Amino acid sequence: MPNLQEHMLRVAAVAFLICDNFNESLPMDDIVTACLLHDMGNIIKSNLLYFPEFVEPEGLSYWEDVKNKFIRKYGNNEHEATIKIMKELGLPDQIVALVDQIFFSLLCSHRDSNNMSIKIIHYSDGRVDPNGIVSYDERMEEAKRRYKKNNVSIGAVGEEQRKELVACGKEIEKQIFAKCKIAPEDITNETAASIISKLKDFVIHSIKTQDHGE
Repeated sequence: MPNLQEHMLRVAAVAFLICDNFNESLPMDDIVTACLLHDMGNIIKSNLLYFPEFVEPEGLSYWEDVKNKFIRKYGNNEHEATIKIMKELGLPDQIVALVDQIFFSLLCSHRDSNNMSIKIIHYSDGRVDPNGIVSYDERMEEAKRRYKKNNVSIGAVGEEQRKELVACGKEIEKQIFAKCKIAPEDITNETAASIISKLKDFVIHSIKTQDHGE
């Protein structure tokens, strides 16, 4: 869906800005690729009635049909569907492994790890709400309201654990920007706009194209 495309482009733009201003070497292409693909299966869990504007101009019945086709092909779990799609596309194992760790429930584990790539990917996803790039705190509050309205527990966790995980995400933000030339508030819809335009031409290489040197 176009809104999911925009979400992944925005997340990738946040990650790009962080990587481009980071004080240490990072596998930027892997990080950006993971961000550009991390929600490929998310139409499966999408409540198509929640944001009516997102189903236009094709209409609700069109996207319901697409959603049902995804479910028939990939199953009812949107994360597993994303991993299946990435493997279908022939993505390298290290990129599939990065996306396979994007679970809200793993935020504290990511905080305590030495894997800066997954920290940046997960944090970048935590900076984008359905309408654009926002602060981490704003994104967490928006997600809380939306999941509560849909009667869904965020990441299948209770309120106390949710608060702990949100706090871990905030610590990840500090870890990232302690090594970055920019601050969190420097990443906005305006500063990301030109990056998003460039990312629409970003080439994602599968194992097959890499093997052939293409």
